Amino acid sequence: MRREYGEQRAEAVGVDPSERMIAVARGRWPEADFRMAGAYELPLPDASADGYRADKVFHELTQPERALTEALRVLAPGGRIVLVGQDWDTCVIDSDDPALTRTLVHARADLTVGPRAARRYRNLLLDACFQDVTVAVHTRVFTGPAMLPMLTGLADAACFAGAVDRVQADGWTADQRARAEADRLFLAVPMFVAAATAPR
Repeated sequence: MRREYGEQRAEAVGVDPSERMIAVARGRWPEADFRMAGAYELPLPDASADGYRADKVFHELTQPERALTEALRVLAPGGRIVLVGQDWDTCVIDSDDPALTRTLVHARADLTVGPRAARRYRNLLLDACFQDVTVAVHTRVFTGPAMLPMLTGLADAACFAGAVDRVQADGWTADQRARAEADRLFLAVPMFVAAATAPR
């Protein structure tokens, strides 16, 4: 993303509430402008930005409407906003036990502040008075062992939440590991991309 902004000669400002994440970003791109702040209070003047992008942010917010009010404040008239994220209820995982898989997915989703924020992008943007709202879905498909930690984490989270017991979680994880070893793992994650324009 940094390369894309550079090619367009845009001045990008990266914002994150985590001091650790800001340090990681500065380590990767020491010349870039990174600032520690949250989505509700951006460190930018009114109408000073031509674009706003929130990548996998809104599912962490208790007040997405407030974040969009802040986005509208910093965007210049006609500025563009892009929201990217997954709907945590719509992970698609092949398994021998579809009912258990649904339970795991929904239990993990319920541990997220706003698991269904992505499906709300369009209405949130319309309610905030943005214009020319569009939404697209790009599904990422994974079939290799690289996603096993994510699947294991999903089962562990569901177990921690009390939705399943340890035996169920471990059995499901073992099935996914066997699938990965046999080149039969299948995970699909729909990513929602919404875009809109600030009122002129």
